[in-house]
Amino acid sequence: DSESEESEDASGSDQEEPSWISWFCSLRGNEFFCEVDEEYIEDDFNLSGLSSQVPYYEYALDMILDNEPPHDVMLTDQQHELLESAAEMLYGLIHARYIVTARGLACMLEKFKNFEFGRCPRFHCEGQACLPVGTSDVPGQSTVKIFCPKCEDIFYPRSEYQCSIDGAYYGTTFPHLLLMTYPMYRPPKSNDVYVPRIFGFKLH
Repeated sequence: DSESEESEDASGSDQEEPSWISWFCSLRGNEFFCEVDEEYIEDDFNLSGLSSQVPYYEYALDMILDNEPPHDVMLTDQQHELLESAAEMLYGLIHARYIVTARGLACMLEKFKNFEFGRCPRFHCEGQACLPVGTSDVPGQSTVKIFCPKCEDIFYPRSEYQCSIDGAYYGTTFPHLLLMTYPMYRPPKSNDVYVPRIFGFKLH
């Protein structure tokens, strides 16, 4: 019995925990995020200017990359919460840069094709797949919206969890660059408009 228990313990320890990036992207409300390649994050050039925007920058970066913090650093619960918030912000800002690269666009295209960003709520768009967009590139200004390439309008996401995500983590450029890069996925524009009527007569 002891041998079987030892083998179970060994097999259990072999199961690796998901990376911070995988864990973060799997959280409820974070479905719009794609997993940024760690190689992209490890290239300092791609992170230029972010250290001045994010508190606890170095610690947040270590958390995202699953690097062990220095042994002499002891964080209080409050500091740990602040660090987690900083890591989320840093990942979001890196994400906004990554999704306008060739690899990032390809990753988000797959999610778009699978309707992972939701469908346009407008009746005449007939369930058109949407793309996430920010109305500002500055963090803290507005939350993420979904852009419909058929009616070219923006809407709130259906999930209240997604409605709290910062729009700067997607930026103002992303959906338009994706459709320019992959024009075969741009639908014909919808010209159908609802016409109000009273007893069959149009309102003027």
